[in-house]
Amino acid sequence: MTQAPPAGYQRHTRRSPLTDPWEPLYARKTPGSVALAVEIREPHCNSRGFAHGGLITALADNAMGLSAVVTAREAGRETAGALTISLSLDFVGSAEPGDWLEILPTVLKAGGTLAFTECRVICGERLVARGNATFRMRQGNTD
Repeated sequence: MTQAPPAGYQRHTRRSPLTDPWEPLYARKTPGSVALAVEIREPHCNSRGFAHGGLITALADNAMGLSAVVTAREAGRETAGALTISLSLDFVGSAEPGDWLEILPTVLKAGGTLAFTECRVICGERLVARGNATFRMRQGNTD
């Protein structure tokens, strides 16, 4: 890491085998949202030197799913997690090594069975991508 993460971010504590090679990841938790951030490094990039779309897509899926679970739990619903039903991203910009990539999710609706989300992926003031996803909410009370 060459620079401090954006304001309000702490090390992301939820680890997975997919995201382990991308560490360190950062999270900013607010009511109804878990934003994610990563400083783009060379291993995150494609052959043209830009952040790979697969990295951006996976992090957007993660941030939107975590936010759906947080929102459902804040509404008093027991949920064991969220399973992605559909996911779509439109790429409108790029991120390069040294950029801080932030995924800013918004939960549109989190019901007992389905949750609908959207996100913006930014580097500073630049829009890199926008996305949306639908999740099936798993019954239960654990991740």
